[in-house]
Amino acid sequence: MNFLRRFFGMGEGQGGRQVHDPNGIYFYVRSHRCDEVIQVRLDRRNDLSQADFETPGYYARKLIVGTKCFDRMEAEFWFDQNRQLVEKKVTGGEFVEHEDYLAYQEGASA
Repeated sequence: MNFLRRFFGMGEGQGGRQVHDPNGIYFYVRSHRCDEVIQVRLDRRNDLSQADFETPGYYARKLIVGTKCFDRMEAEFWFDQNRQLVEKKVTGGEFVEHEDYLAYQEGASA
């Protein structure tokens, strides 16, 4: 899996640096069931849908499945009309920082 991420340029670059991805928005979610930390990518161009026709803004929903325990989490994201994040919510897990994701990756590879 890490091979595919490196091959396709998704997520991290070498040394844990974030790859320049102008259309990608990255979030990190820790599963409540097995403490797995998963990277989630939203594409500003393709993943955002108009929230509703009366108010300006965008909405995205992601179903997240881990590889360790196959736990399912659902994340919802709301953006303003400039595609800037306004609110986010996840069920079955919690949002964590990029550093938590890197620490999990280090622990998983050891």
